[in-house]
Amino acid sequence: MRDTQRNSGSGGGSGETDVIVIGGGTGGYSTALRAAALGLHVVLAERDLVGGTCLHRGCIPSKAMLHAAELVDGIAEARERWGVKATLDAVDWDALVATRDGIVTRNHQGVEGHLERAGVRVVRGSARLTGTRSVFVEAPDGGEFRARRGVVLATGSRPRLLPGLVPDGRTVVTSDDALFAPGLPDSVLVLGGGAIGVEYASFHRSMGARVTLVEAAGRLLPLEDEEVSRHLARGLKKRGITVRTDSMLTGAEVTDDGVRATVRTPQGEETVEAERLLVAVGRVPVTDGLDLAAAGLTADGRGFVPPADWSRLETAVPGIHVVGDLLPPPSPGLAHASFAEGLLVAETLAGAVSRPVDHATVPRVTYSSPQTASVGLTEAEARARGLAVRVNTLPLTAVAKGMVHGQGGIVKVVAAEGAGGASAGAVLGVHLVGPHVSEMIAESQLLVAWDAEPSDVAQHIHAHPTLSEAVGETFLTLAGRGLHQHQH
Repeated sequence: MRDTQRNSGSGGGSGETDVIVIGGGTGGYSTALRAAALGLHVVLAERDLVGGTCLHRGCIPSKAMLHAAELVDGIAEARERWGVKATLDAVDWDALVATRDGIVTRNHQGVEGHLERAGVRVVRGSARLTGTRSVFVEAPDGGEFRARRGVVLATGSRPRLLPGLVPDGRTVVTSDDALFAPGLPDSVLVLGGGAIGVEYASFHRSMGARVTLVEAAGRLLPLEDEEVSRHLARGLKKRGITVRTDSMLTGAEVTDDGVRATVRTPQGEETVEAERLLVAVGRVPVTDGLDLAAAGLTADGRGFVPPADWSRLETAVPGIHVVGDLLPPPSPGLAHASFAEGLLVAETLAGAVSRPVDHATVPRVTYSSPQTASVGLTEAEARARGLAVRVNTLPLTAVAKGMVHGQGGIVKVVAAEGAGGASAGAVLGVHLVGPHVSEMIAESQLLVAWDAEPSDVAQHIHAHPTLSEAVGETFLTLAGRGLHQHQH
């Protein structure tokens, strides 16, 4: 039986423990749970709610809202494409919010329950480093804690702000508070064409808003494959979203009706008036109040706390580890990556054998309509590395289920050139655009991680008719066995 008294420390509110985790988001609580499962005594300090941004302000509530948006879009498709005489009377915002919040609450209660059952001591308060193995938590049940095994920094990130734009939670909002702003606006200007900005643009358009999406780079989702960006932009424009790439906000003022903004585009300056301005230009690490210097640590110029040993995610100070959004690239700053990072650090601290996190095979998903999902190298990245590649791109409408959905999309596979150029070699990257592709990327993640070749995949049969059949057909073609030749 676990010695829960020892886990709580000694000497009142403080004391010794094996591991101290600062931050209770996905990276922090996964570290705590795994460490506890391995027999370590854990103190988890969290100044807000366990679950962090992902559970309370990001991944979970936003995907709940996007599911509601998908239902709204389905009503229009039923009427316009399938002859189902359905109509949308109205969106009951309060009911929608209640459902969303209920999902978040159940998840939050689940995380708290897991931590309690695991014997993790959660101390609710702000924490700061006081040494290489010591942490002070400002809380009624806090105080000074010392870690026998190590300290884990998991304090997450916050939205990046633009100079002169002060969020007010109503007219000017960030990705953290956009879901909680009152009501549904009639028009939205979204700054930032990364995954977060695209998702919010997609949601508001589904809910009937006039949407303008502005991205400073030359294309949306600039870190994704160029064909993914092109097909996504085409899909968003088809839905009536105004997309401005290579464009910058040059000024904005709050008016009685919302915001009046000036946007510099390749065609000249443009004035955009919107009821709401949503700033989604990235996120920055949170190290405020951590007092990194007390442990001999410093953040880099971007605010990250880089590990000296990526195989253990350990900093230059032995015993201090980092997970989640505090990690610089190649960590992608995604919740599912932080779960893996938490497992690695916990197992390292417990002395268990653990493989380093392979950040190159972490899948990336944008839950807009259409969705995008990818893993591995883009075609441009592969060629920039001097690799000889073989590429196959297949429209989703090349298979029957893609025609049923009628939303277009593609499957693109980037593979190494095979020996002698006769066939494709290892799969380097897979890139998807279309309906439900977020649920299709797991297979490709395994293929890239295991250095599979198209000929390996071609031996396995994909169900017919499914969207995943298009993935199978793409690999069949690369293996020289394709029924529909769409190779280039």
